[in-house]
Amino acid sequence: MTITSERLSGTVADRAAQAVAAPPRRRNSQRHRAALAALLFLIPALLTFGYFAWWPILQSAVLAFQQTNLVDPPEWVGLRNFELLFADPLLPRAALNTLWFTVLSLAIGLPVPLLCAVLMSELRRGGAIARLLAYLPVVVPPVVAVLLWKVFFSPGESGVVNALLALVGIGPFPWLQSPELAMPSLVIVATWSGAGTAVLIYLAALAGVSPELYEAAELDGASVWQRVRYITLPQMRGIILVLLLLQIIGAIQVFTEPYVMTDGGPANATVTILLMVYRYAFLFGNYGIATALSVLLAVVLIIVSAVYLRLTRSWSSR
Repeated sequence: MTITSERLSGTVADRAAQAVAAPPRRRNSQRHRAALAALLFLIPALLTFGYFAWWPILQSAVLAFQQTNLVDPPEWVGLRNFELLFADPLLPRAALNTLWFTVLSLAIGLPVPLLCAVLMSELRRGGAIARLLAYLPVVVPPVVAVLLWKVFFSPGESGVVNALLALVGIGPFPWLQSPELAMPSLVIVATWSGAGTAVLIYLAALAGVSPELYEAAELDGASVWQRVRYITLPQMRGIILVLLLLQIIGAIQVFTEPYVMTDGGPANATVTILLMVYRYAFLFGNYGIATALSVLLAVVLIIVSAVYLRLTRSWSSR
């Protein structure tokens, strides 16, 4: 019996040794077959994604060099759409407005959800209600939310925001009628509408932080700010960097707030790049210039994303 078990164990060991000592060519062929099988399963998804995602992008890139009303056959005009676009005196103003909206969105919309998530994570009771209230603005349709805020920002003492400020002796302010206050008003609305998703993501990331780190910090006498600075923020660095990139991309593509609330006014103070795309396409009927501007915006977003990922590669891996 002992001899038989020794023979069996020897046979198993020999087979394992033979598998390990298999020729590299055989192992490579097995990997190639596995990769080919995975590719065959991916082909339907790739074809579907390519048809509905990449094909429209290629069509848009071609349309940027054409003049068409989407009914008659298109006319090839080369770079004329880009020449007319750069000759538009409103383009620099729209670019600066978009940049200003992005800066304000990062200054307000990045720390507010993170602060709310940290405070909610410290709640002993009512955490579920706080999460529900934080996510509630995301459920409201964007156009409905913007129209509500347009009423809230009504000038004079009749506006909800001015009425609240009057309780502490401030105001009234002409929010959407002032070139200086119109853009910050749009940023407040955009932050209110989109902060709920970021809060939930931050809360999920906070749940993954080891409680032992906070307990050790409390034993060492660390304050709340020190725990947030030296434990919470370093542990959430990767999530913060990803959400920051998504917020930059979303802010550059802002459209709903300036279109519904101000229509680019007052005095073109809230005209953005996407609002110009809308005007070229659906007000002026020049789809070629609208597509050219969209292509330029896509190129800018690609460059910004590539530079951002390059700069933050070492930070996110720490």
